[in-house]
Amino acid sequence: MMSSRYIFTSLTRISPLASSSFEVISLPHSKWDTGDYVVCVVNKPYNSALKIELPNGRMAEVAEGDVLVGVLGERFATMEVTGTWRMTGKDGQMQVLTGAGLFGKMTSCSMFLPPLISIRYIGHVHYAQHKATMQDFVPEITIKKFNTPTILMVGTSMSAGKTTVAKIVTRQLKKAGLTVLGAKLTGAGRYRDILSISDAGADCIFDFVDVGLPSTICPKENYMAALQKLLSKMAGQQADVAVVEIGASPLEPYNGEIAIQEIRNCIQCTILCASDPYAVYGVMKAFEISPDMVSGVATNTKAGVALIEKLCGVPALNLIDYDTSETLKKILSNKLNRTL
Repeated sequence: MMSSRYIFTSLTRISPLASSSFEVISLPHSKWDTGDYVVCVVNKPYNSALKIELPNGRMAEVAEGDVLVGVLGERFATMEVTGTWRMTGKDGQMQVLTGAGLFGKMTSCSMFLPPLISIRYIGHVHYAQHKATMQDFVPEITIKKFNTPTILMVGTSMSAGKTTVAKIVTRQLKKAGLTVLGAKLTGAGRYRDILSISDAGADCIFDFVDVGLPSTICPKENYMAALQKLLSKMAGQQADVAVVEIGASPLEPYNGEIAIQEIRNCIQCTILCASDPYAVYGVMKAFEISPDMVSGVATNTKAGVALIEKLCGVPALNLIDYDTSETLKKILSNKLNRTL
């Protein structure tokens, strides 16, 4: 089958599938696995408000009968959706768990979200005469030690403001003339987050999709092997500083704790982005994290800022407020040991 018949989601961006021919072969559920490229058709009814993320990061509408190429995976988002391909029944009915093309059977969904795009399994992509997986398209990577000074963005949950803060920090570093590397080490595959860091001025960007993971919900040994490759790719860049985001929170099953431990010796500054002041206290206690500042949704009001500083004894800054930029520069200058 020719690839022109399909809509390719952003999780296919590391593969040549969009410009290649391949076969689509239906496989029994026992032959499925995380990271498999699969083809699904959009069911009726579908939600026109929800869109698919393309390999270039652009969002596109889909319609009933459209045929999508995505990846089998898992999601466990505290505030939105949980799901896994493992729960898919004999009817092949699934949902698009993220716009990036993460496919699986929804197991729960926030009542505040519209219905997800419903899809039906057609078959697995077979490329070069075998089942195609994301790992097939990860090139050989020489393992290197990552030692770039790092500013870490960690959150109390998803949607806590990590990416927004990362963009603000990246802009400040670029204004100072530094070469900036942006990276997202854990989460569920979406291209938009790491692309937005590039838009803010980062000289190079990386995420776990680059090393063949649709999300970082996977066995620890699998994640560790992929993380070593990802950190090696990052180490190959001549960056002055890395702005690194841990998707979701270390308390969620995305292997965030492993990622933090692996780069701990490189971390010069930790910014904890919080959904509420009490969550700051919980993450600090659970992981013995002492952030250099707190930002994110919890700092949107003076009441939130005051409660964080009272409860936790750390500076709280609403970095979206331009009036905090001088304080941010002072903290970054101190932690990086250079004047911004």
